[in-house]
Amino acid sequence: MSEQVLSDVKVLDLTWYIAGPYCTKLLADYGAEVIKVEKPGEGDPARRKGPFFQDDPHPEKSGLFLYLNTNKRSITLNLKSETGKKILKDLIGEADILVESLSPRVMPALGLDYEALEKINPQLVMTSISNFGQTGPYRDFKASEVVLYAMGGNMCSTGLGDQEPIKKGGNLVQYGGGTMAAVATMIALFNAETQGVGNHVDISLMEIQMGSIERRMSELLAYQYNNELTPRMDVAGLMQYPFGLFPCKDGYVDVAAGFLWIDRLEKVLEMPLMERYGGTNQFDLERREEFFSQVWYPWAMERTKKEIVEACQKGHVLSAAVNTTEDLLQEEQLRERGFWVDIDHPVVGTLTYPGSAIRSEDISWEMKKPAPLLGQHNEEVYGHLGYTKEDMVKLREMGII
Repeated sequence: MSEQVLSDVKVLDLTWYIAGPYCTKLLADYGAEVIKVEKPGEGDPARRKGPFFQDDPHPEKSGLFLYLNTNKRSITLNLKSETGKKILKDLIGEADILVESLSPRVMPALGLDYEALEKINPQLVMTSISNFGQTGPYRDFKASEVVLYAMGGNMCSTGLGDQEPIKKGGNLVQYGGGTMAAVATMIALFNAETQGVGNHVDISLMEIQMGSIERRMSELLAYQYNNELTPRMDVAGLMQYPFGLFPCKDGYVDVAAGFLWIDRLEKVLEMPLMERYGGTNQFDLERREEFFSQVWYPWAMERTKKEIVEACQKGHVLSAAVNTTEDLLQEEQLRERGFWVDIDHPVVGTLTYPGSAIRSEDISWEMKKPAPLLGQHNEEVYGHLGYTKEDMVKLREMGII
C-alpha cells in the first residue's frame, strides 16, 4: 500500500462526541497514526449515541462512532490517576499532535496544560476544541448544537418570516468546527516542522459558527455598512413561483422556476401558461393559488422525483430531488465516482461508509481500518512503551486502563 501524505505523523486523540473526533478522523484518513484515548469501561460517549446497527444500543454498534473513528487505534486510560498521567506523558514524548475537546478547566487541573506538555515535547502541536474557547467569560459554559447555532447569529435569519427562528438540521457546527480544527492543526504542524517550535491551537465552536462563510459574510457586511438585519424568508411574499419544496409521487422536489421564466415552465409542464398567467401581477395571490391548485400540484403529484427533475432539466429550470439516505446510496453520480466505501468491522460486519469528497492523484485518502473496539490496542500501544502483559493485568485491576 502506498504511503500517505500524513503517514509519518503521530496523533494523540483525547476527543469525544463529534467535533474533535471528526478533526482526528480527517487526519487519520490521510494516513496519520491516531491513538484514541478513551475512559476505561465507558469510552467515548458517542458510543452510546444512535443510530445503532440493527437498533441494538451496543457500544460497538453506534453508527456515529463507527463513522467518526475510522483508521484509529483505541486505548483505555484513566487520566485522573498519577500512573495514567505518566503513561500519557510517555506517549506525548513520541507524538507530533495532541487534540483534546475537554472542558477548558480539565487539562490544567490534571497538570496536562500546554505549558507542562511542551516541556516534554517542545515541538508538540496541541489543539484544544471547546464551546467558547480557552479564555473569556463563557469559557466554562456548557452548550449544545442549537445553542451554538443561535449564539453564532445564523438562526436569526433561518426559517420562515412569520414564525420563530429555527436551526438547520444535523450537526453543522460540530462538523464545521472539526474541519477548521483539522486545517488549523495542519498549519501549526507545518510551522512546527519548519520553525522547530510547537503551538497551542485554541478552537472555539461558537466563533467558528459566527465567522462561517455560509451566508454569514454577506449578512455581517450588510449590517456593518447599512445597519441592515437580514430577515427570515417570507414565503407568502415571494414574487417568483413555483419556488421551494413541493410534494410529488414518491417524496419531495426542490424547484426554482418563477414566472420570469414562464416560457420555460410551459416546456416543463407541456401546457400553455402565457395567455392564462403571463400578464398576471406576481403579487396576485388568487391567481397564484389557482396556479398551484389547478396546475402545479396535480402535475407534480402524478410524477416521481426523477421524472420531474428530468422534465425541468429539459426545460432549463433549476430543480433537484430531495434525496433520502436510500436515494443517496443508489445515486449514480456517487457510485460512478466511487464515493461509498465498504469496511468490515469485527462486531457489525461489512457496512457502507461515506468516502472523501476530495480527489487527488498525489494526496491519497484511504479508509483502511474500521473504528476500533474499546481498548482494542492496549496491548499493542502499551507493549511499545515497555509494559508486559502482567503489567497490563495489574493496570486493569487498578482501574488505570
